[in-house]
Amino acid sequence: MTLKKQSFSFSPADNVPQQVGPFSHATQWGNQLFVTGQMPTDPATGKLVEGDVVVQSNQVRRNLEAVLKQFGLTLDDGLMIRVYLTSFDDYEAFNADYKTWFSGPLPSRTCVGVTGLAVGALVEIDLIAGIPEQR
Repeated sequence: MTLKKQSFSFSPADNVPQQVGPFSHATQWGNQLFVTGQMPTDPATGKLVEGDVVVQSNQVRRNLEAVLKQFGLTLDDGLMIRVYLTSFDDYEAFNADYKTWFSGPLPSRTCVGVTGLAVGALVEIDLIAGIPEQR
């Protein structure tokens, strides 16, 4: 079996924000899907949503879900999630909301503090998902 890398880009019509740089929304390699970091950007307007880390992270969640939906996946298919926060003062509030995103076992996760994110966002999240063989 020869594996081939496939890259995918989506549009606001798919409820996915337009890319702001030279990258794909997702890349598939075998049964793994790598989803690029999503920002708290409203796909309809292309603008950053206003609000605290929970408001912004929920927009990021919706953007991740929109990409995963294109492959028939959900956040529960996540294997590894990386979270970038501009302030660790937001860590507890983020975690309290984050754990409600899943109905099954939690995926592995890394959470790092950064000095800044594109468009002035408070949070960015990327993930690796597994594509079950039966799909």
